[in-house]
Order: sequence, then structure tokens, then C-alpha cells
Amino acid sequence: MTAILMKFLLDRYYKDGQLLNARYEIIKTVGAGSFGLIYLCRDIENNEMKIAKQLRKSKRLKKGGLELFENEISILGQLNHSNLPTLYDHFSTKKNHFYVMDYIEAENLDEKIFIHNQMFNEKTALSLFSDLLQVIDYLHSQRIYHLDLRIPNIILKESEPYVIDFGLAKNMAGNEQDQQHVEEAMRQQDYYDLGDILLFLLYTEFDSDSKKALPWTEELTLKKETTHLLKRLLGIETAYTSAAEITADLNRALQLYKRT
Repeated sequence: MTAILMKFLLDRYYKDGQLLNARYEIIKTVGAGSFGLIYLCRDIENNEMKIAKQLRKSKRLKKGGLELFENEISILGQLNHSNLPTLYDHFSTKKNHFYVMDYIEAENLDEKIFIHNQMFNEKTALSLFSDLLQVIDYLHSQRIYHLDLRIPNIILKESEPYVIDFGLAKNMAGNEQDQQHVEEAMRQQDYYDLGDILLFLLYTEFDSDSKKALPWTEELTLKKETTHLLKRLLGIETAYTSAAEITADLNRALQLYKRT
């Protein structure tokens, strides 16, 4: 059976109006990721809006699928930050597995850029990057590594970024083995992804008639401090080893705008 056929036969959406766990009334389906189906729900106990994520049955039947979902639930349950999801509930019913988290009424960066054509100049891109860095630094302080930082996984509400989707995240807390090199690789992956997001933001103002693709160092006109920051994040120059190092270079880039 092909993966597409499995999804068609097994991954059926719950209908609007249905109750999940006798508590969460489905308002509408709002998304479908590779692992989960996502619903906007009303919590009938307190009349609050919530997001419920359902593990695809096709993924549950695959080796490790349920373990990944349970790992995501475990990580969400440990988060305590205003710019990260809050886990409220998790349950299983009729061999379906769900978790419930808070609803953030906002759009992700992918929608902001490609649907609403929002652009970020160098200053606003660096400012947003600064806020994101603080969230990722919190995760790393808990020995949690996101490992899937992309613009669809960044929600922007009134210029405030929220990081979502912990389906690929790793929690190394409680691991007594010497995993320093493994954690360093994970940290570098998150830093690289942050650099990629920053570069993406900076390209929103780029417009060229040239048909020849050039490296970003030639296409974008950036202050040298921003270029230096990007090169280190993307591993072109010596990689950063801590958020403190990144913050020092970031502040040098932002300081230039405070002088103008």
C-alpha cells in the first residue's frame, strides 16, 4: 500500500461540531502537517479557544510514529515561556491520539510574506531575529533543541514571534551520558536555521531584474556587521558557540540604527 493511499484510507478528519474527549468542540480544521491534523476547538468547560492536534493514523502505524508524538507532548509539557505553546491536555480515543494547546490568533511568517507581501528591512529583520534568539536561548537552557526552525513554524502576532511545532525537537535533559558533541551539533543546527530565517527576512525587500542567480553576499546590500552575523550563523565563518556570542554581534549591528 502506497503512502498516499494509506493517508486517503486512514487519515480522516473529524467533522466540524464533533466533540473530542467530550470537551473540545471542533470549530474547523485549520491545517495538516506531515504527522498531524490540526483543529481549532472551543473548550466547552471554559469557552476558550484551543488548538487540538491529532496524530495521523498512517503515522501511528509506522515504526516510531507514536513515540515521536509522545515526545512532542512531553516537550510541550515542560515549556514555560510566553512565546511558546502551552500544553493543556492530551488523550487517546478510538485509537486516535491528541494533544491540546493554547490558540494564538495570528499568522505564520510564511503567510505574512507570501500572502500579505509583508517586507522586512534590515532593522526590522534584526529586531525580529533578536526576539527569536531569546526564545531559542530559553529552549537551549532547558537542553531542548527545536531542529525545525522554518518560517511556517514562526507565528507573528503584533510583531511578536511565537515558535511552534515541536514534532522534531529533542530533549536532552536527564541524559546522563556524555552527549556534549551531540548537543553542540543540535545547537548549531538551530543557529543555522535562525540564520536562514534572518536571510529569508532580508530577501523580502530584494528585487532584481537580473536572471543570473548570485550569492546573497552579492545580491543583498547589508551593513558589514549584519553580513558578519549571517556568515557566522550559516557557518561560512567561525560558527557561534553560544547565544551570548550571537547577541554581542547582533547588538553591534543594531547599535548602528540607534545612532541614526
